[in-house]
Amino acid sequence: MVVAHIETSISSIVNPKSFAVVTGACSGIGLEFAKELASRGYPIVAVSNKAKELTQVSNQISCQHKVEVIPFCIDLSETNAAQVLFECCKDLRVDVVINNAGVFSFADLSMRPLSDIDLVTGLQINTLTKISLLFGEKMKAQGGGYILNSSSMAGYFSFPGIALYNASKSYVRVLSKSLWYEYIPYNISITALCPGAVATTLYGLKPSLMKLGVRLGIISRPEKMVKKALRGMFKRKRVVMPYPLVNRFIQLFVQMLPSFMVKFAYKKLKRFQK
Repeated sequence: MVVAHIETSISSIVNPKSFAVVTGACSGIGLEFAKELASRGYPIVAVSNKAKELTQVSNQISCQHKVEVIPFCIDLSETNAAQVLFECCKDLRVDVVINNAGVFSFADLSMRPLSDIDLVTGLQINTLTKISLLFGEKMKAQGGGYILNSSSMAGYFSFPGIALYNASKSYVRVLSKSLWYEYIPYNISITALCPGAVATTLYGLKPSLMKLGVRLGIISRPEKMVKKALRGMFKRKRVVMPYPLVNRFIQLFVQMLPSFMVKFAYKKLKRFQK
């Protein structure tokens, strides 16, 4: 069952201002999206499943950027979560939706509980698809809008330990590119964001390795990546791949690895996890 909590009753607000809905908004890339959009004057509907952190972050963003920030706490992996979120936003003009919420873990899929499949597919496939369609139809009536769906460079290749993550991100990329054609005649763009590794806690890397990756340019800083992502979204691009030269090189390199090197790399990566 979806558990929703909200500090302000969204349904009671009738406001002509253009809101941005950001999922996964209380940490990592989602937090950077919320902060950057707020700095551009967008009032924010900040969505997360962490009530305490979400309230704190919403207050901070509101005070810093002088915009309205509405925290909405909900488990987006639940089947009807997208509909609940949409209904609560029905009286707002929503011109930007950032579908960023996601989960990541590094382990053999065969060793993970079956409930993890429901979590990942519910959050990164089911709910993301429904949010895209529900808000896409709402934007039709408004005359336009922008939707950005977080995929990943990992969605271009297969690798052990992140099989479900790769598959779900591949789905997001293909879905978004297809929906772009369906919605662009209505002045609505649906952009797939396909970054490489980003310096957040999502991947569970040791801090020393994270810093090394940033210095080498293999891992990007979230604030810079978000600016590039929004620039591409507002240009109505189908796909945004920040730092394309580096990412394309890594993508091709991983795809060309022979099986014995993939096995070797997988064993080494296991040691780097916390």
